[in-house]
Amino acid sequence: MKYVIYTLTIFSSLVAFSQHANFNTQKNWSLNKKEILFGIGATQFTGDVGGSDGIGKDYSLRDLDLRATRFSGLIGFRYRFAPMWSTTTVLNFGMLAGDDAYTEDIVRKSRNLHFRSWVVELNQRIEFILYSNEGFVSSKNTSKARNKNERIYLFSGIGINYFYSQAKYNNEWVGLRALKTEGQGLAGGPSEYLPITATIPMGIGFRTALGRMWSIGIEASYVKTFSDYIDDVHGVYYDPSNLSSPAAQHLSNPAQVNSAWFNPGSKRGDSQNDSYYYLNFVVSKNITYKDNKRNSGGIIKGRYKF
Repeated sequence: MKYVIYTLTIFSSLVAFSQHANFNTQKNWSLNKKEILFGIGATQFTGDVGGSDGIGKDYSLRDLDLRATRFSGLIGFRYRFAPMWSTTTVLNFGMLAGDDAYTEDIVRKSRNLHFRSWVVELNQRIEFILYSNEGFVSSKNTSKARNKNERIYLFSGIGINYFYSQAKYNNEWVGLRALKTEGQGLAGGPSEYLPITATIPMGIGFRTALGRMWSIGIEASYVKTFSDYIDDVHGVYYDPSNLSSPAAQHLSNPAQVNSAWFNPGSKRGDSQNDSYYYLNFVVSKNITYKDNKRNSGGIIKGRYKF
């Protein structure tokens, strides 16, 4: 991952140097200074539960399972403070999921764990614009010129995520953290975990104009977390006889095939932190345009482009 970050940093610097001459002195970028965002899309989880066939592959797109795709949505506010830079506050919400039944890997399939987790994530990110082609046409312009608002951008930042993980027991979804499935907080077990984690989102986006006020685009992002408990799986199996309820006893070890592989003290998950992906379609509304129109006496004269 660090090599990817280094590569993106160097590439961004080169693009910034090569494209700087394309930005004119009229500060046309300020016509897109403030925007509100709305998005809807899909999630994919990579952690201990579920995944593709074969041995698990940490932090890899090769370990995705399309059957575990769930929904996501976002709202946000973007402030563009320089020609090639903006910062965006984003509230993401949705669901993550995984199920060992989806994989053909014999060990995970026999383990038979599953989960879903509601997530709410607030993050602040910085965006670097790799490419931009933006032009605004006056409402009184009679030419055939059209508004343009095309942009390709990279982003990263920091955030915080709240998650609520569940599994199905007797056809009802029950919260997993309260069940202490690995003996969290009990004698001989690990410490209890918190249902919140810091996050680092990173990704790429593209957008194009629907008019002077609206744009539509797509964002693909990877989110690194600092928790290994979004799927409620982290360490070793706990003795189910020491758990407090039938639901906890069953969900701590639901293996029905090759159950001898999963005894108390044997490996239940690994120590790699969880991560997930978003793919969102995003609609943006420019809320700067009216201010510029008022300041220019009702008309944005000419066509601005860089």
